[in-house]
Amino acid sequence: MHQPTRLNAGRMRSRVASHGLILALALGAPGLCAQETNPASPIKVEAHSSKWDYPKELSVPEGSKTHIVQKGDTLWDLAGKYLGNPYAWPQIWELNQWIKDPHWIYPGDPLVIDLARAVATAGSVPDAVANLQPDLRRADPSAMRRPELGFSFQDFIQLPFLAPQGAEAYYKDQGAFTITSNKRDDRKYLGEGEQVYLNGGADQGLKVGDRFLVLKTVSKRLVHPSIAKKKLGDVIQQIGVVRIVTAQSKGSVAVIERSLDSVEVGNRLVKFVEPANIPAQFRTDTTEPVKLAANAGVVVYARDAKQHVGSGDMIVIDKGANDGLKVGDVLLAVRTRKYPVGSGKEKHPPTETTTYYLGQVLVVRADAQSSTCRVLRSVEEILGGDTVTP
Repeated sequence: MHQPTRLNAGRMRSRVASHGLILALALGAPGLCAQETNPASPIKVEAHSSKWDYPKELSVPEGSKTHIVQKGDTLWDLAGKYLGNPYAWPQIWELNQWIKDPHWIYPGDPLVIDLARAVATAGSVPDAVANLQPDLRRADPSAMRRPELGFSFQDFIQLPFLAPQGAEAYYKDQGAFTITSNKRDDRKYLGEGEQVYLNGGADQGLKVGDRFLVLKTVSKRLVHPSIAKKKLGDVIQQIGVVRIVTAQSKGSVAVIERSLDSVEVGNRLVKFVEPANIPAQFRTDTTEPVKLAANAGVVVYARDAKQHVGSGDMIVIDKGANDGLKVGDVLLAVRTRKYPVGSGKEKHPPTETTTYYLGQVLVVRADAQSSTCRVLRSVEEILGGDTVTP
């Protein structure tokens, strides 16, 4: 079954057709089967023309429903209708991965839609993209435009962020639960589909279907790369999503629903909120030398503790909401360089300072004193200590 890789996940974008995103092909939909259902027992899917090996019988999990694709349906529209956020269309695809290419759905195809993922997104989609609609297909199909995503669900579940108060204090503030064990004691590193046990249950208000974001501490007592002895806090990384399948009084059984990093006993869990995908919007003001704004920041951490980062990687910078940054902002990555301007004979030759362009980064999380950014484009490797400017 096809899964987006880390390399292409950030580039996954939706093909578009004459009536919107991921258009159901203009075929006749089966008559009686082309209707929304929510059966208590498995339903049979009527035979129809489809490119995919669709399930011939469908069991609907609790809290979910089926939608039989109609002519003109799009995943964009269905995500808006059922999940309250058209940018959440990959959440429908994840549950129906017999669809090998999410760019195409066919009338009669059955979709399982998890209503527990529905969210009101009026405040969760950045203003800059809240009113965007999918581009329309050009007259020449070979010249199809594909809007690029600057931030997708796959990026979200690998996102690092800074906890200036320390990781343990952050977990306490968030009322985090802990993964205390797993189904198989011989397995240390866990992946999608495996079961875990956690130390919270019905007594704490947990119920079947609740989803939690899996967190782990990846760096403690991070020190600023440019300011000696300045302590920034601990770095926490999001690594996956789990869903509760059994809620007992003081503990629960959960299944790892999605992960791109290994999940382990001891990882912490906080309430999951559906993220919004953010289309990439590139800046053109890259003429050198690049002018630095008063609230320019510095790269203080890169995901996986990388020394050099490029397109698709994530970084943490030392400026945040208190400095006017917000989700959706595109910043320029810049390097400052000093060069000599003397005759070459001076003991301490005079110098000039200039800046040059390294790439563009998208703010995907803005905390008070720091922000997490995804590198949209880079012409040179970005290093810790490099500057980012609005």
